[in-house]
Amino acid sequence: MKIAFYGSSLLSAYWNGAATYYRGILKDLAARGHNITFYEPDAFDRQQHRDIDPPSWARSVVYPATEAGLRAVIAEAADADIVVKASGVGVFDRELLEGVMAHARPGALRSFWDVDAAATLDEMRGHPAHPVRTALPELDLVLTYGGGQPVVSTYREFGAARCVPVYNALDADTHFPVAADPRFAADLGLLANRLPDREARVEEFFLRPAAMLADRSFLLGGNGWGDKPMPANVTAVGHVGTGDHNAFNCTPRAVLNVARDSMAQVGFSPATRVFEAAGAGACLITDHWEGIELFLEPDEEVLVARDGKDVAELLAGLTPERAAEIGEAARMRVLAEHSYTLRGAQVDALLRAQLRQVREAA
Repeated sequence: MKIAFYGSSLLSAYWNGAATYYRGILKDLAARGHNITFYEPDAFDRQQHRDIDPPSWARSVVYPATEAGLRAVIAEAADADIVVKASGVGVFDRELLEGVMAHARPGALRSFWDVDAAATLDEMRGHPAHPVRTALPELDLVLTYGGGQPVVSTYREFGAARCVPVYNALDADTHFPVAADPRFAADLGLLANRLPDREARVEEFFLRPAAMLADRSFLLGGNGWGDKPMPANVTAVGHVGTGDHNAFNCTPRAVLNVARDSMAQVGFSPATRVFEAAGAGACLITDHWEGIELFLEPDEEVLVARDGKDVAELLAGLTPERAAEIGEAARMRVLAEHSYTLRGAQVDALLRAQLRQVREAA
């Protein structure tokens, strides 16, 4: 089947946390026989920070972030069996959603893939004319990056015919254990871009423990932290390309996951970083959010902290041997239960069944 997928970026993870998610799922769908075209705008300097070349398993179309460029890619939706508009493209989101759904041919599956459901639903609650809310009656399927039953129920209340969470996972071809790299030596590492709805939690779960443990070293990777005041034992290294993520995860004694405010409140939303770290065999410390035990077992496969004091206490008592045991247990769990092969099988079955229903009803 031909899939036209309109998203933020497949080629660049720069300010684009969904890149690994898209790659893992779409690569597996391609292996299952789907013909995929991914449309992404030339915006936000992402094309200047590509971390992969156009892949063999998908046709990559980078279009100018202009009205003319928009019109050209919208028109191609008419050639697809399945049309997917993802959230958070960042350029002409409303026009893309309205345009590609209008151009989809009769009998095509029209779907919206929400990679930030908690934020989208918050926006929809306050805006009856929100483009997603307006489009829901015409959509056949909503897929979400996570959120569990709370997100499914809310989408259904807004009029979605069907909503299914498709969680992040591990691509074992790209995230795996490697040798430690002196560039990333630290007691605790964190990969996180500076975002308004995450900054306060980074202060609590990362910077506060650093201040409490002056004799320990802390490493911060990600964009936007250059002017942020930090304790002296914190080293900020800026953007870390995906090619260095394995080394970043494997080198510190432990790595930290800090959810954004909305995802922590909704729960059931493991970040890509959780599976990247687990796949590398890293000892992961995560802030608490509802549903963590569905993915990793607390105290055995992951360490869970409710505040910065917990992080400091966990790190202070963490031996290298204990860290290695937790990391290996997490790696075995995600390989067995949370791979993109399993997620791809889930999505493949969903799309085929839903498309069959659409065609029968046409």
